[in-house]
Amino acid sequence: MIIKLSIVIGCGYFIYTKLIDNEQLKFTVFYKKLIENDVFSIKNIFFLSLFTFLNWFLEVLKWKSLVGFVKQISFIEATKQSLASLTTSLITPNRIGEYGAKALYFEKKYRKQILGLNLVGNFYQMLMTLLFGSFGFSYFVLSHKIDVDLYQILKVLLLLFILILVLFFLIKKLNFKGFTFEKVRNFIQNIPLALNIKVAVLSMFRFLVFSHQFYFLLLIFNVDISYVDAISGITSIYLIASTIPMLSLFDVVLKGSVAIWVFSFFNIETLIILSTTTLMWILNFVLPAIIGSYFVLTFKPNFTK
Repeated sequence: MIIKLSIVIGCGYFIYTKLIDNEQLKFTVFYKKLIENDVFSIKNIFFLSLFTFLNWFLEVLKWKSLVGFVKQISFIEATKQSLASLTTSLITPNRIGEYGAKALYFEKKYRKQILGLNLVGNFYQMLMTLLFGSFGFSYFVLSHKIDVDLYQILKVLLLLFILILVLFFLIKKLNFKGFTFEKVRNFIQNIPLALNIKVAVLSMFRFLVFSHQFYFLLLIFNVDISYVDAISGITSIYLIASTIPMLSLFDVVLKGSVAIWVFSFFNIETLIILSTTTLMWILNFVLPAIIGSYFVLTFKPNFTK
């Protein structure tokens, strides 16, 4: 129980510091900006909530589909596992704590398989970020004639993509107290093609949902920018941010900094960009994490062998 409380209190504290005691964006200034742009109107709240719901609906559906390969669980159970693991993982680099949190929901005999399935889900989500981000960033660099070596950047992205594929499919045998990566590799290779395609498609739609939620917020703040420019900028932000290891609780700081740089080429007010990235963080991380806190406190580890 102490560990559960520590996780919830830790997450609550960091969320509080990022919202109330944030040097990048003072809460009073942030709130005033929301009021000025009528963010709390019924129409805006409805659409923003719809985006958030779709984002997590797709994530939960993806997890339920993956787990179904070894054990059938209900959508409600998949929701509990997804939100509780989000809360737990917020205080770990790149949400790595998600792996252990989800595994604890299952009998010991399934845990290694659950780790592999979680890896598959995150792989496809990262793949979509790399795919859309590479196109978006290329357009962004070329259209604004930014003084960077695009060839070198694309080469690095290609090498990163190849590295992910190598780690995902060609991990050599390595033993850790009976745990072998070759078993994980063989397990992953046995996942049906149809399931791989389904997870890839769900990951793609999820990326499209939260990237367009970002675009919708720009419209709410009356930003004068074309759809193509906005999407190229947004996908570039997610691409750059995804390559930097950081605690998920500081994700808002990282994405805010990257977004300021990217949208500075469109002459967009810094306060608007910080307000947008903060709202994205609240809608897609803070609110789900608050709900997940309840599931963390009521969680009972499965010690069945």
